[in-house]
Amino acid sequence: MTQSDRRYHITTFGCQMNKADSERMAGILEDMGFAWSESPDDANVILYNTCTIRDNAEQKVYSYLGRQAKRKQNEPDLTIVVAGCVAQQEGEALLRRVPEVDLVMGPQHANRLRDLLEDVMQGSQVVATESVHIMEDITKPRRDSAVTAWVNVIYGCNERCTYCVVPNVRGVEQSRTPEAIRAEMELLGQQGFKEVTLLGQNIDAYGRDLPGSKADGQHLHTLTDLLYVVHDVPGIERIRFATSHPRYFTERLIRACHELPKVCEHFHIPFQSGDNDVLKAMARGYTREKYLRIIDTVRRYMPDAAISADAIVGFPGETEAQFENTLSLVEAVGFDQLNTAAYSPRPGTPAALWDNQLSEEVKGDRLQRLNHLVSTKAGERSLRYTNRLEEVLVEDQNPKNPAQVMGRTRSNRLTFFDGDIQSLKGSLVTVRITEVRPFSLTGDVVAATASEAMALTH
Repeated sequence: MTQSDRRYHITTFGCQMNKADSERMAGILEDMGFAWSESPDDANVILYNTCTIRDNAEQKVYSYLGRQAKRKQNEPDLTIVVAGCVAQQEGEALLRRVPEVDLVMGPQHANRLRDLLEDVMQGSQVVATESVHIMEDITKPRRDSAVTAWVNVIYGCNERCTYCVVPNVRGVEQSRTPEAIRAEMELLGQQGFKEVTLLGQNIDAYGRDLPGSKADGQHLHTLTDLLYVVHDVPGIERIRFATSHPRYFTERLIRACHELPKVCEHFHIPFQSGDNDVLKAMARGYTREKYLRIIDTVRRYMPDAAISADAIVGFPGETEAQFENTLSLVEAVGFDQLNTAAYSPRPGTPAALWDNQLSEEVKGDRLQRLNHLVSTKAGERSLRYTNRLEEVLVEDQNPKNPAQVMGRTRSNRLTFFDGDIQSLKGSLVTVRITEVRPFSLTGDVVAATASEAMALTH
């Protein structure tokens, strides 16, 4: 393979953790002299970073693989890599199903891509799915944005929700040290990034596996402590974190978010079901009442905070009355955004084996009813932005209207307004909201103060 032939393409399925892993793997490939190719058909290393949370994501991977496996029959130099959660779950079975695949690697092996590919170049077919201790992340990600960045703080998950395949495929919890996280954020600040999202499959578990690490004489063991360690990194204007678990979401954490000016007033706290018996069957470890108390506490400290969540309908055995408890919780909370899904049985999870599975019709009907309510409530929540001044961090041009730029408010609302991306990218701009929709806003720039006027001219 000559230098000019070295082109790669990565297709990413699934969650923010996968997006962060893909950025790290892209960084490794570019270090190895590969250039990004927009089209998979022009690339000679194709990497699918896969997700197994839903069955349809997995089926999509196999259809993509089928196309590239055919291509490989005419282009034997093509290298096909399957990374991520499907790779971890399927392991060698994936090679039996698609023998053209060269490398199968689980999420814990993202940092080892160079070594694994070098084995492939020597002619081996490689499966890397054994559990490993994740080494400190020294890879330099190829960031997809120049304004916002992900920073992993904890890998893996020790929870055992009965529907979820994540602990099987991403391994046990492993926290990075506060020092390593702060150092990565300082570098991002120097590179001009303005917003960081701290990531973990179960971020509230951060630190509980760390030995008594000390900084300034303090024990740093929790996500709350970590926020105090990183909140003043120079150059970083906004901090977010995801994904939270209601079981570990404390008042101390909420108070820290309220006290630290850079932490955004947006919380993603999945509830999954509004019914206590279903929550128990899911092994979620909290009740509807506890979840509602958390939301009340958030709103007591930050009345305007945006709340988003995840919910599953059609869990095995869910009755119509139990589903209506989910609807009534959505009605009571008024989420700004809710990711919804019909239950999908995943291999190796307890709930997949239960004999009280619901029909696709019932699941589809419930999903539609929930989505309708979500959209109505989000529309009502959006009304509060009408005519308000909002701080928007400009991320990109509006792909549908080149005269507009787009960015997010602190509450994570996508906002569009007229402006030139060259001069505004990465700026914090004050915008008066003129139009509200359930999931996005439109407005006009207001140069309210001298410093904002400066931001607009830079």
